[in-house]
Amino acid sequence: MIGKERHFVSILSRLPHAVAIVKGSEDYENVIGIVKFYQTDRGVLVAAEVTGLPYLPGSCEHFVFGFHIHEGTDCSGNEGDVFAGSMMHYNPNKCPHPRHAGDLPPLLGNRGYAFTIFLTNRFVVDEVIGRTVIIHASPDDFKTQPSGNSGEKIACGVIR
Repeated sequence: MIGKERHFVSILSRLPHAVAIVKGSEDYENVIGIVKFYQTDRGVLVAAEVTGLPYLPGSCEHFVFGFHIHEGTDCSGNEGDVFAGSMMHYNPNKCPHPRHAGDLPPLLGNRGYAFTIFLTNRFVVDEVIGRTVIIHASPDDFKTQPSGNSGEKIACGVIR
């Protein structure tokens, strides 16, 4: 097992196969982050680092944010949806939520900062290039259809 752990750690020192620069909406202009995608023989290793997330000081004010790949190809918006161009969750196999290919583990806020690394076999990097990464204001409940009741879209980035 230790050999495989070292394998994944060494992957993180390489150039990623794709990257999304995530930026907050007008209401969350301090949010900025990077999401890196590394194709491996075991799946896609995803590493995300985000700063400027909303938080309130206090021991019980830990924020959890929904985190998804959406099928849309841009972060444009309209009056009803600040990132309408991101569209719905990436779900090429028409699976129920939370089994969409674009359903990712939540981001755990740490005084406005989040860092996560995980492995997924729900997609390959080439399938998501050109799609969008979205951070939501609320945690995904992993049951509400079609998208987990994650609330407002607060940040978006295109995977390149």
